Amino acid sequence: MKTLQAMFLVFVLASLVNSAPPIQQESLSFYEYDTDITMGSLTQQDDEMQTKDIRKDGTNISIDTSLRLQGDDSNVSPTKDTNLPTCLLCVCLSGSVYCEEIDIEAVPPLPKETAYLYARFNKIKRIAVSDFADITTLRRIDFSGNRIEEIEDGAFSKLLLLEELSLAENRLLKLPVLPPKLTTFNANQNRIKSRGIKANAFKKLTNLAYLYLGHNALESVPLNLPESLRILHLQYNNITTITDDTFCKSNNTRYIRTSMDEIRMEGNPILLAKHVNAFSCLRTLPVGTYY
Repeated sequence: MKTLQAMFLVFVLASLVNSAPPIQQESLSFYEYDTDITMGSLTQQDDEMQTKDIRKDGTNISIDTSLRLQGDDSNVSPTKDTNLPTCLLCVCLSGSVYCEEIDIEAVPPLPKETAYLYARFNKIKRIAVSDFADITTLRRIDFSGNRIEEIEDGAFSKLLLLEELSLAENRLLKLPVLPPKLTTFNANQNRIKSRGIKANAFKKLTNLAYLYLGHNALESVPLNLPESLRILHLQYNNITTITDDTFCKSNNTRYIRTSMDEIRMEGNPILLAKHVNAFSCLRTLPVGTYY
């Protein structure tokens, strides 16, 4: 009797074992993260997964290929039709675009309604008319610390709202035509000579208050400076002469230039004491060498 019971128990156990589902070996090898797995085996599994093909819509595409295709869009050059690439390259925030120290070699396409552009310390060599043709909302542009040698005629002609422009620390030989509402213009540390500034370059800039032309190669003070001018920096040029009409009006001894607060002329090869009549209309004497 005991022999029959034992045989029956063996038969039941065998039936249970045969009815259990098979172990998913592949699943364990890739997804069993709770078990102890060495770094070497994990690396091998990663390599196997990267070379494993994914079947989609009946086509085999490797993981490497699919990732490469997804990344191709990030290399598309910025266009006038979209501002997304520029705002990934630069920082766009509430009408301001910051493109500083990112080694760009040209002015990037700007989003519509851009008011402030900061593109300092890059490798920009040239400014074209097309750079700002569609951006008429600009109020401030800063190109300090680039390699600008050329600015196309009319590059700033449509910027009727522009108030501040900095071209400091570049390689300019001449000044471009400036927009009419400028209040501040900075062209310090360039290579500008007097012949690179037109006679009426500043005459119509009736809002211009701050003019910085220090550390250039000017031989004379620019002509027709506007009455609105408060600060004028001409230090470290090659200025050798000043006339009675440079700052004042020789035919009007009662004329006073009331807005002018500061003129810097130190570092020029001129003895200012020899031109005292040139400063008779000023409230303060220029900074420079007198003896």
